[in-house]
This record gives sequence, C-alpha cells and structure tokens, in this order.
Amino acid sequence: MKRILIALAVLLSVQVADAQVKTPEAAKKAVEAAEAAAQNPKKAVKVATWTKLASAYMDAYNAPTGNLWVGAGFQELPLLLGNQKPVAEEQAVLGGEPCLKQVFADKELYFNQNGQIILINVTKPVCENALAKAVEAYKKAYEVDVKQSKVKDINTGLNQISQKYLNEGMNSYQLGDLAQASQLFGLAADAMATEPLAKVDTTSLYNAGFTAWMVKDYERAKNYFEKCLAVNYYYEDGEVFAKLADVYKNLGEAKKGAEILETGFVTYPQSQSILIGLINYYLENNENPDRLFELIAMAKQNEPNNASLYYVEGNIYKELGNTEKAVAAYYQCADINPAYEFGYIGAGVLYYELAVKLSEEASNEYDDAKYNALVEQFEKALMDAIEPFEKAFEVTKDNNLKVSIAEYLKNIYYRFYSKGEQYEAGYKKYDDIVKNGIN
Repeated sequence: MKRILIALAVLLSVQVADAQVKTPEAAKKAVEAAEAAAQNPKKAVKVATWTKLASAYMDAYNAPTGNLWVGAGFQELPLLLGNQKPVAEEQAVLGGEPCLKQVFADKELYFNQNGQIILINVTKPVCENALAKAVEAYKKAYEVDVKQSKVKDINTGLNQISQKYLNEGMNSYQLGDLAQASQLFGLAADAMATEPLAKVDTTSLYNAGFTAWMVKDYERAKNYFEKCLAVNYYYEDGEVFAKLADVYKNLGEAKKGAEILETGFVTYPQSQSILIGLINYYLENNENPDRLFELIAMAKQNEPNNASLYYVEGNIYKELGNTEKAVAAYYQCADINPAYEFGYIGAGVLYYELAVKLSEEASNEYDDAKYNALVEQFEKALMDAIEPFEKAFEVTKDNNLKVSIAEYLKNIYYRFYSKGEQYEAGYKKYDDIVKNGIN
C-alpha cells in the first residue's frame, strides 16, 4: 500500500485553483448555449463550435469547486467561498489520519489538523459526466479540424481532462472507493490516449490496475498491468510483474504467473515481491525451487561484482528455511563489496526474527525443560544478531539506516542489560542514537 500511496500523493500537486471560474448558474447556461450551437448543422462543421462546447463542459466541471484549492486554509475561506456556508460539520478519517469534514450543498471539504484543505469532493455537479462529454467534444473538434489549426488547443484540453480524472481517482482512493478509483484512473489514461494527443499515461495505467487488483477485479487488473508491460513500464522494483503474476494465479493460471515472475526476476532480482512470488509458486506447486538458484547464477554471470545478488540468494535460503546457507550468502556480500551493508543487515534481521519466533514459542510452552531450552536458543539468536548489526552500523554511510539498525541493537542490549557493563554501555549508546539521531 505504501508504494501506491507515494505515487498517488504526487497527484495532489495538480489540484490547483482554476482562474476565472464561472458560477454554477453561469456555467450551466453556457453549456446549454454551447450544446444548442453544436446541434446547428451550419455551426457543427466549425472546429470552434466543438472547442467552445468542450470548454463549457470544463467550466461546468470546475464551477462547484470555484476558486478553492488543495492547501487553502480556514483564513482564506471567507474570500474564496463568498456567501457559501457549510450545512454540516463532522470529524472524519482520511488516509488513516483524523480530519475535519465540512459539508456544503454541492461539495465536501476535508481539512487537516493545520486547517488546510486536503481534499475537495464535489457531490452535486453542474453537468453530469462533464469530463467525458468534454472528451467527446474534443474528438469532434479534431474530426472537423481538417487544417489541424487547433491541434495544440485540443491537446491542451485533453491533457487537462486527464489530470482532472487523476484528481478524481485520487479523491476516490482516499475516500476508500477503490473500484471507482480504478474506473477514474482508467478514464485518465483513456483521455491521454485520445487523438491527437495520443500519449501513454503509465501512472494512470498502473494505478487503474493496482486499485482493480485491490478489490479483486482481476480481469480488469490484468488488462491494465499487461498494458504497462507492453510499454515497458514496470513501476518500482518491477512491481507490475509481481502484481500481474498474482492476478494470473487468482485467475487459475499460476504457471503463466510464474513465467511472468521469472521474466521480472531477470531484470529485478532484488525485488522482494517477485522473489516471494516465485518461492511461493515453487512450494505451492511442489516444483523444484532450484530454478531460483539457476536464475541467480545467470544474474551472477552477467554481474559477477554485484554484491546484492548474494543478498538475494541469502533471502531465498531464508525463505526456504535454510538459515546456515542464508547467513553464508549474506556474508559473501562483504567479500564482493566490503562497503555493502545489506548483507550484514540481512544476517542480523534473520537472527533477530529467529529470536522473536523462539520467544513466541517459549511463551506458549508449559514444560519447564522445553521452555528453558527455547529461552537458551532465543538468547543465542539475539547474541548472534549483534555482530552483523554492528558491522552494518559501522559500514553504512546512511544516517537514517544507522538509526534503524540502532533500534535493533538497542532492543538486543536491553535484553542483556544485567549481564555486564558492555551490555549496559551498548544499550545506552544505541538508545541515545534512536532518541537523538546521528550528529
């Protein structure tokens, strides 16, 4: 979820106020006049008739929002809203964060705790399906524009419509209507693909597929993810491969999904989503997971000095439950590149997660002998985690990563606080880093 939230959050920047916005009443009259002109046979052959109709639909779309924009604050509302007053006010939650919701006759405004608008949701449009009608008007304008004198204006309009659909998709996503969000993201891609603009909007394609996948509309998700692959758009770390493979699995075509994962693995061997997908496929279908090591070997041949490939190999062994080989692979990272911290981190996390697992088992064990044995194993796993974590802390130049590693070490040293001065000192050292960061 985090990935898509980051991708979608960028879309907020395009939600800005439109200059010279018409009142709803004026916008409605302008639409009626422009529609009447388009019905006139003599005027219908003129490109201006259709561009004016498209503009009228866009004005109608913008009218309920007026001069409001995302980021506007309470102090600006009297100037921006004029005589409009909210008919209701209530507390709401948006994106997991508390916010204030003001309800107006034709819209809802959501405010963050700083009193700034974070979402504008129009509930009573001046013209139903105004954006779709504007697209059709621009299509007609391009059709009658035999001299192609207004192509630039038409393209500008189509691009604006696509951005509006993106904003609408973002709104639906934040409001929790993921099926509607998928529809709107798809319309954004369609608007961008409309001639003469005819561009591929990869962000909208991915978002349409992702939101469809989230509501388990797998056929729709397949359509959009395959469109992403067709234009070589894979999203971060090849996430499209992982999601499309899951789609095929849920559609009863697991083998096809595995083929897609293998294709993605060649390009993105570090992708945890792809790796987990492949491992699960081989385990669930009783197939030989050695294929994973064949793929890693191929990658190593292409990039023999790529330490991250050994990190991936360690992850494979970890997921397969082979702790010894996983740790060996993680430590090989340092042989290839001593400055590569993630091998050490991989080993530290493996031991730490093993300790957590043993702790949970011990807490559910009532036999004293077995309990004591589990506690002993638990403490050994924690001790084993210290060395790789401290090496990672020493090697990395990323201060944020240092703080994250310090969090692990702080917890480990706290467990052994009473065992001696070195553990007490270790706890104090890393606790200070967690609290105050790296100076």
